Amino acid sequence: MPQNLTTILATWFGIGRLKPAPGSWGSLAALPLAWLSWSLLSGPLGVLLAALAVTLLGIWSAEAYRKAIGREDPSEVVIDEVAGQLLTLAVVPPDFLAYGIGFLFFRGFDILKPGPIGWADRHVKGGLGIMLDDLLAGLVAGALLLALGKGTGWWMTI
Repeated sequence: MPQNLTTILATWFGIGRLKPAPGSWGSLAALPLAWLSWSLLSGPLGVLLAALAVTLLGIWSAEAYRKAIGREDPSEVVIDEVAGQLLTLAVVPPDFLAYGIGFLFFRGFDILKPGPIGWADRHVKGGLGIMLDDLLAGLVAGALLLALGKGTGWWMTI
């Protein structure tokens, strides 16, 4: 597969080719981006804007990559994990504990795919389908992370 822009974005600069567990590598790659977005763009809005940009790029690049290689949801496409992880982390400031727990929450929902996350994974196809289950997992994980932070006071939450 030639290294074109869609491949670079869909695999998040080749991170999706790391083994094992490319989805976990993609989620980890989102952590510095969330930290940087929060810091440079003044808080949760910066992380949400980064998530929106990655989502739009992801729908386009995942669809193009999927078509080019002829597989519906290639495991090396991890831009969806990046977008979902960013959504999870938008509710907490840069903090190692919060980011670690957010990573675990997101990966758990992304792997187990309960309820509407699993429905989206099974029924929505193409670039949007590749992205949607991860975005839903990110929203659920973010809500849980926010509730945990507010309930325990472990970290300052928005």
